[in-house]
Amino acid sequence: MTKSEKYTAALREIDIRLSKGGDLYADLGNVTAVLKKRFPYIFWIGFYLLQENRLVLGPFQGTPACVFLEMGKGVCGTCANEQKAILVSDVHEFDGHVACDPNSKSELVIPCFDSDDRLRAVLDADSDQLNAFDGTDQTGLMNVADKIRGLWS
Repeated sequence: MTKSEKYTAALREIDIRLSKGGDLYADLGNVTAVLKKRFPYIFWIGFYLLQENRLVLGPFQGTPACVFLEMGKGVCGTCANEQKAILVSDVHEFDGHVACDPNSKSELVIPCFDSDDRLRAVLDADSDQLNAFDGTDQTGLMNVADKIRGLWS
């Protein structure tokens, strides 16, 4: 199965989980579980929710993580501030990287909006491998972010 096909399968499974859900935190938890299960190069994946002009740890799969992240700082804060996806092949080359886990080597962060295009969260994926993420991952996770827009309605 190609990486693109894996994302297609993951989106189908997320659709099924969301159709049986109805609670924001439980649904986001299932989204992270599906992604962690299907992509073994992701060692940490989760949501940071926008609350009072900072990012707060939400549902995730992986090792313990930073609870609060500042807007504009690190990959997640920069993604939230700029409201665009950020793919980092080597986190040690990203100025101001916030190291919640020293095993993180590459990262992909996607902004998540509600149906009114307001930023609600970021979806953060970390790998313990350099150059783990590519354009297929970015497109796939952006499709996941589009899929969950309605959760905040």
